[in-house]
Amino acid sequence: MSFETILYEEDGPIGWITLNRPDAGNMFNVTMCHELRDCMNAIRRETRTRVVVLTGAGDRFFCIGGEKTGMEETLLYPGVLPTLEIYESIERLQKPVIASVNGYAVGGGNVLQVVCDLTIAKESAVFRQVGPMMGSFDAGYGTWKLEDLVGSKRAKEMWMLNDRLSAAEAMARGLINRVAPDGQLREATREMALAVAERGPFALAAIKHAFLARHGGVAGLSRVTHDLLLRPFLETQESKELGASFREKRKPDPSTFGH
Repeated sequence: MSFETILYEEDGPIGWITLNRPDAGNMFNVTMCHELRDCMNAIRRETRTRVVVLTGAGDRFFCIGGEKTGMEETLLYPGVLPTLEIYESIERLQKPVIASVNGYAVGGGNVLQVVCDLTIAKESAVFRQVGPMMGSFDAGYGTWKLEDLVGSKRAKEMWMLNDRLSAAEAMARGLINRVAPDGQLREATREMALAVAERGPFALAAIKHAFLARHGGVAGLSRVTHDLLLRPFLETQESKELGASFREKRKPDPSTFGH
């Protein structure tokens, strides 16, 4: 897959997505939002990739939020940076997504790593929410998900005081999972991703969407019941008998149920 603002490579069962705007802090723009969504959708449709890693180009920035340059001057949808396209595609992907934080994760960049299933960061990484300092906010994923990770008081502290957190502080608060020495992040990330890839993909998908059901409501429940449970059910004797009886316009044989 070839893109303008991101890079994609396959490494065995790992799909590496790199935000590739290092001169702009790897900030989202409208093109990157759509390309990340499209990349995730393409990964969903193939079976080679078992786990996805999301990181930033260079050694300074993971992502420092979004910019609206080049967008239409309107309050309607074309004038809104479509970051939700990214968050939703990560959340709904049936494969685990690991954030490999290689530098500053600020504003929307911190929300991005929060939305990912797991996060590993290098020691010198920095985490921060700066929205209210700039008159902006994320009153959805950036609050609910963050509160799940660090608790209500800590989440409000991040949003209202806008303190910088080191990787060690972020891990101590439950904001991220692991910290790797500078210079060893990719190796440590790959080791983590390969460990995840060894787990059963069906079970991982079920677990991921069970978490989604808590806040995603019908969307999360539908992912579990439709994407995961419906397909194997259609292969059962019960389903086959019901389908056959419907086609043959006869009553089904209940003795085939529940086996």
